[in-house]
Amino acid sequence: MEIERKFLCNKPDFELSVYKKANIIQYYVSTEPVIRIRRSDNSFFLTIKSKGSVSRQELEMEISEKEFDNLVKLTDKAPVSKTRYFIPLENSLTAELDIYDGTLSGLFTVEVEFESLEDAVSFTPPEWFGKDVSEDNRYKNSSLYIKGLPE
Repeated sequence: MEIERKFLCNKPDFELSVYKKANIIQYYVSTEPVIRIRRSDNSFFLTIKSKGSVSRQELEMEISEKEFDNLVKLTDKAPVSKTRYFIPLENSLTAELDIYDGTLSGLFTVEVEFESLEDAVSFTPPEWFGKDVSEDNRYKNSSLYIKGLPE
C-alpha cells in the first residue's frame, strides 16, 4: 500500500546539492491501470498502481535494463524526466522533491510517504511546501505523461 501526499512548490531557497538525488525517467505502458516503467540512475523498475489518490495499492519490481528497453518500445510519448532530491523531515519522514525537465520544465512537486492514513492526514507540511494536490489527478505523473502541464 502506498500512502502519500503531493504538493506543488517553488524551487526551495536552500542548497539542494547537500542531499541525495536520483535522475529519473519514466514511461507509462498503460494509464488505466497505471503500469509504469522507471529508470532511476542505473536501476530499472516496473510498477503497477491501483486507482486512488492519497492511498492506493502499488506493486513494484526491479527489472533489467534490457526488459526496460523492450517495454519502452510499447510506449508512444516522451518520458517524464526529473531529478528527485531526498530531503529529511521531522519524524523520520522524507520529502521527495521532484524538479521536472523536458516538456514539464518549470514544474516542482514534493511528495511525502506515510506509514498510515492517519499520519498522512495529520501531517503539517513545512513552509516551503505549496498547494496540496494529493487529490488533484492532473498532477499525477501518469496524467502529466499523457496531458502535460495543467493550465
